[in-house]
Amino acid sequence: MRHIIKSTLIGALAGTLLSGATLADIGSSDPINLTLHDWSGQLINTKIMGSILEEAGYNVEYVQADYIAQFAGLKTGDLTLAMEIWATTGQEALDEATATGKVVNAGETGLQAIEEWWYPLYMKELCPGLPDWKALQGCSEVFSTAETAPSGRYVGGPVTWGGFDDERVEALNLDFEVVHAGTDAALFAELESAYQRKAPIILWVYVPHWAPAKYDGEFVEFPPFSAECYSDPSVGVNPDAAYDCGKPRGPIWKAAWAGMEDKWPDAFAAVQAYTLTNEEMSAMVGDVDLNGQDIDSVVANWMASNKNRWSGWIAK
Repeated sequence: MRHIIKSTLIGALAGTLLSGATLADIGSSDPINLTLHDWSGQLINTKIMGSILEEAGYNVEYVQADYIAQFAGLKTGDLTLAMEIWATTGQEALDEATATGKVVNAGETGLQAIEEWWYPLYMKELCPGLPDWKALQGCSEVFSTAETAPSGRYVGGPVTWGGFDDERVEALNLDFEVVHAGTDAALFAELESAYQRKAPIILWVYVPHWAPAKYDGEFVEFPPFSAECYSDPSVGVNPDAAYDCGKPRGPIWKAAWAGMEDKWPDAFAAVQAYTLTNEEMSAMVGDVDLNGQDIDSVVANWMASNKNRWSGWIAK
């Protein structure tokens, strides 16, 4: 009987050890739940952070979650960490969540975001006033397809990304039909197909991403963003409508459940320290989307090449 008890105690003690770390080191063996979305950069970003936390001895789990709806889980603590909140599309949701005191902004990822309407340069020959958005008011038909003619066709991101493109079309009196791609992959498949055929296209493109490096094109220059443009119809070029301006630009943030710092203080510190560059991320997304590498291999390569860097983020 004493041998059974001794074995049980040894097993229980072993259960508290994760990669050589004790509960005293990591704070809790409960899983840190990181959210996964539907674009390669976010998956890479999240799995790098998850791999770093696992190297430090934490129990990490990945949870598929909707980009905006994830804030409900972050508020309750069912979700612990979201690694990509884009100032371009998620700032309002992040600000609302942090105002409750249940979610905290864990700092910048180091990535700087642009998300906007983008067109291949060959379309500029048909609409020479571009990149000024006002050119679209007079040449929308050159962006039309059989399904939308005579209206132009704008390929937006998945509806879960937000972005207010439908509202912008109405506010700026643009004769465009917004067609939302179902996935990130479908969005850029549309670009690839159109570009090869020199077919009409204008679509949502974002940075960091490989597309602006692979294809010659430009972002449309809409009236500059302001918070008031989104909230006050009287502000902007259309005094009767909000969203009559371009998307905001700015950092890609990390957002965490407010209880993370108390429960896993060193893990939270590592999250705050974590940074990547646009160039790093664009190259890794290209490896996945263009070169056919799987995400886990890309993440493993980054971890192996940057050990001295990420080791400092988890150093005691």
